[in-house]
Amino acid sequence: MFDQQLWMGLLGLLPLLVYVVLVFRDVEILTATVISVILGAILSHQSALSFAAALANSMSSFLALVGLIIMLGRGLGEVLSATKVSHTIVHRIIFTVGVDTENKAIAGIMLACLTIVGLLGTMAGGNAIIAPIVLPIAAAVGLSRSTVAIVFQAVGEEALILGPFTPPVITLLGLTKISYGAMLLFVSGPVALVTITATWFMVRRIQRQTKDIHPYEKPEGIELFHPTRQSRRATLAFAGCFLAAVVYGMAVKAPTSFVIVIMLGLSLVTGLVGGLKLDEILRLVIKGMAGNVGLFLLFLLLDPFIVFVQQAGGFAALAKLIRPMMELGGKPVIVITGGLLGAFGISGATVATLKLLHEMFNPLLSRYAVSMLAWSLALVVATRVNNFVFPGANMVSSLGFAESEDLKSMIRNGWLVATCQITLLILFSVFFA
Repeated sequence: MFDQQLWMGLLGLLPLLVYVVLVFRDVEILTATVISVILGAILSHQSALSFAAALANSMSSFLALVGLIIMLGRGLGEVLSATKVSHTIVHRIIFTVGVDTENKAIAGIMLACLTIVGLLGTMAGGNAIIAPIVLPIAAAVGLSRSTVAIVFQAVGEEALILGPFTPPVITLLGLTKISYGAMLLFVSGPVALVTITATWFMVRRIQRQTKDIHPYEKPEGIELFHPTRQSRRATLAFAGCFLAAVVYGMAVKAPTSFVIVIMLGLSLVTGLVGGLKLDEILRLVIKGMAGNVGLFLLFLLLDPFIVFVQQAGGFAALAKLIRPMMELGGKPVIVITGGLLGAFGISGATVATLKLLHEMFNPLLSRYAVSMLAWSLALVVATRVNNFVFPGANMVSSLGFAESEDLKSMIRNGWLVATCQITLLILFSVFFA
């Protein structure tokens, strides 16, 4: 039977489809976003006033906050470069630790992301802090911007489901009542393993394809650079303040907005210890921020873009299509459907998505005595896959931190990772649900 409401809802997904097509045809990401936002506004019947209100609301959205953090991170990078702190860090790592090849650099950035994002519990905040440190290293060994962006997102996503105090982990444990150890062993650990393994092979391929197309500018004179007393002092001040900020942030469970204070504080302390005057530091911060104004505008548009798709009924229609499967196949299908529904049918904050899915499926979970380990895996896959297949905040912020515009490579890796995670969910559900 023809369901007009369903088909009208599916039509609401058109802006998202157009967005992906435009990106894969190498249209500028900001241009693709503008076109898709306008199309979404038309399909969701926005007036000029409601469109303006949506743009105004996006100024206070999480995406706008992330955009500001990225701009400040770029400003911090300018200060680290002017004080030779980035040169000193690169020199120490390359010539002391031995990160002097592409593979070692990729592995090092992965480890840095996994540690910092997992400890802080915020992907945007963690990547904002490590980006000014690892980008000069990536440049020195010849990594492409595309490669670094993919690593930032893929590893950062998994760090959020591994860290003991991250919002997704705390929410998941509270809903399912499983232990943290069981979650690591049977849920988050396997998901992270397949994700990082798939990303490693994909990122090596993308590195070969993009290292001459999207390169970083290599830091001048790194090979001949020798740290001075002042640059070493500034580096120690930066490292000390950085570690203190991380510890304090963990202790007080600081929100993502705390990273703004970290960025500004690190810029001021590092600059002053490195011999810069206050007005010089501020000029460098503004210079760095100016380089990301276009990205900030992109973030402001991305929030109403997703809202318009939701208001047009796109996500609801997609959810309606796959929901009838729940009653047909017993426990495995319930678990698989829950994962797919979250991955492709519900868009929103991770914590909200976890709670919504759990409440939606809880009667079926009780009726069929579904394993909480299998259901936990469905919840994790639901929230991870959604971030890998749709160009949301985490994907676009990773592009910004890596100073890249190659969204096509991000989506290529995202769909590979999503396929691997869904395959893991299906196999686990069949055998252990």
